[in-house]
Amino acid sequence: MNNILILIGIYAIIGTIIALYSKGTKTQESFFIGDRNISGVVSALTYAATTYSAFMMVGLVGLSYATGVGALGFELTYLVGTLFFLSYYGPKIWKIAKEKGVVSPSGLLEKRYGLKTAKIAAIISLLALIPYTSVQLTGVALILETNANLSFVTGILIVGILIALWAFLGGLRGVALTDSIQGILMIVVSIFALIWVAYRFDFSAISSMGELMYVPNAIWTPKFFLGLTVPWFFFALTNPQVFQRLFIPKDLSALRKMIVYFGLFGLVYTVIVSFIGIQIRVLTFQGLFPVVQYRDNVTPTLLSLMPEWLSLLLALSIMAAAITTANSIVLTLSSMVSRDIIKEKGIFYGRISIIIMTIFIGLFAAKKISYIVELSVLSSTILLCLLPLIFGLFHYNIGKDLTGSVTIVGGFLIAVLLTFFKVSLIGLPTSITTLIASFGLFFVMGTLESKYIAKQK
Repeated sequence: MNNILILIGIYAIIGTIIALYSKGTKTQESFFIGDRNISGVVSALTYAATTYSAFMMVGLVGLSYATGVGALGFELTYLVGTLFFLSYYGPKIWKIAKEKGVVSPSGLLEKRYGLKTAKIAAIISLLALIPYTSVQLTGVALILETNANLSFVTGILIVGILIALWAFLGGLRGVALTDSIQGILMIVVSIFALIWVAYRFDFSAISSMGELMYVPNAIWTPKFFLGLTVPWFFFALTNPQVFQRLFIPKDLSALRKMIVYFGLFGLVYTVIVSFIGIQIRVLTFQGLFPVVQYRDNVTPTLLSLMPEWLSLLLALSIMAAAITTANSIVLTLSSMVSRDIIKEKGIFYGRISIIIMTIFIGLFAAKKISYIVELSVLSSTILLCLLPLIFGLFHYNIGKDLTGSVTIVGGFLIAVLLTFFKVSLIGLPTSITTLIASFGLFFVMGTLESKYIAKQK
């Protein structure tokens, strides 16, 4: 039997044992957010593992290979934005969620805007995160297709089963524990991979990168950079799977530790992954690495050239990164289905929705529609329509259910239509247009609705 399949089998057994160990969860608060009693270290590792997915070791390596140092700037901009928003809004969100008993991300919007807004936010999140979650399956399936002689669809099936099984059995506690182990695996193996590539790398040859070593350049134009960066910059507030992670620390001290440790993890992992991609591009110029046309195949090609032990570990770390992100997303979305759409008091429908969503995500992944990075950014672009409402929780006392509903639906339609028809209004990236339109709708509708409510009183 292929050694990678043996390793995956061991990995699947260990993960399943952890999920079974954590399965004594009967309430929604316990199943979805671990009774708000997770330590700072585990919170940091599950936040990092949820955030950094197959997007990094497959998508960002490929993007760095194809476009150069601009990819590092793009990802570091995300990290700076995330740490700022976590530091400023994290304690506020944690306090509100704890005081008001909020379990799902859209439940926080319900407290301020109303039930209709929460339902629409949950539905839009479902639609937006299917592409992003699908790339986790795509990344692993590409690895297994290249290095384990498995078909692309078989790879998707294996990952999909593990995603659904671990989330279904263990809930947040199971996911957080497996995330912690997998997060450590991701960072350690990435260091080994960097050392292996760097050993073959001639730093004097870096000049062969030419304009790829500075920005802006022909690829990283200001428009391209902003188009990718803007939705990523607000990721911590708009993406429900990481937003919900702010509910889980046991106290404010644990929350602060979560932010600090995540920042350290993110900085180290981002630099390592980006530099691997840049090094491989230089090795390609030197004739020491094959030319790769489809950039998401850079990492699978790298695995085929590494010694078997390192190739196996790196493949497993990519699989771990993908699964941690995917089962966290599926678990969060199931909390929104259960709490905000169905309004169930138990966890039965939440668990059923985990299975149904994973099936849809697998079907989407099997289509292999676009590059991993672009699909990830599309999801975050769609979710920008939630940002005005989240800021409204703390800064703007205008609007209720109508404002929330119109802002979300309007922003969603703008993002989808501009992306589908490849239209750029006055030369702006879709993400910026979506952001401006969403805030415009929020302020106009919020002002009008507030005036109407005041007249009724």
